[in-house]
Amino acid sequence: MTVKTSTARYDGSGLRFIARTGSGHEIVLDDSDGNAGPRPVEMLLVGQAGCTGMDVISILHKKRQNVTRYEVSVTADQRDGQPAVFTRADVVHLVEGPGIDEAAMRRAIELSATKYCSVAAMLSAGTVEIHHRYRILGAAGAAPVEGEVMVAGPHADPDAPAVPRAAGVEA
Repeated sequence: MTVKTSTARYDGSGLRFIARTGSGHEIVLDDSDGNAGPRPVEMLLVGQAGCTGMDVISILHKKRQNVTRYEVSVTADQRDGQPAVFTRADVVHLVEGPGIDEAAMRRAIELSATKYCSVAAMLSAGTVEIHHRYRILGAAGAAPVEGEVMVAGPHADPDAPAVPRAAGVEA
């Protein structure tokens, strides 16, 4: 078992904290009044985008896809009541490059969502229903190719065999 750590130190101003990760990086966390850094809950979405992004770009490189631009965006619905947990997230992978293979893109996203991305596994094991989508931009003037790969969660078992549920299909 691996142990990860972080420490958040109050800096004496409003609700601002300086967080230090176990790997030695510092991040300022704040509320909307101080606005000197991201809100803690925003960091969950940053973690989701970064985790799946690292997985997918690595897999696309291994599949020899010529990626000239790649972005991951995560948009989440947060309930109004306390605790204000996320209930749904849409993860959209935007990839651009000549001849990007749609099947390779779909497989890279599926592997990230079902096997490699620890953040996605944690969020989908809780309250979050995560929709994994893509948009491929190819040659100039060509129509974008878009699709949804799968939906994971809520209350997914991270130890269950990875069988993605197709979008729009009830389990």
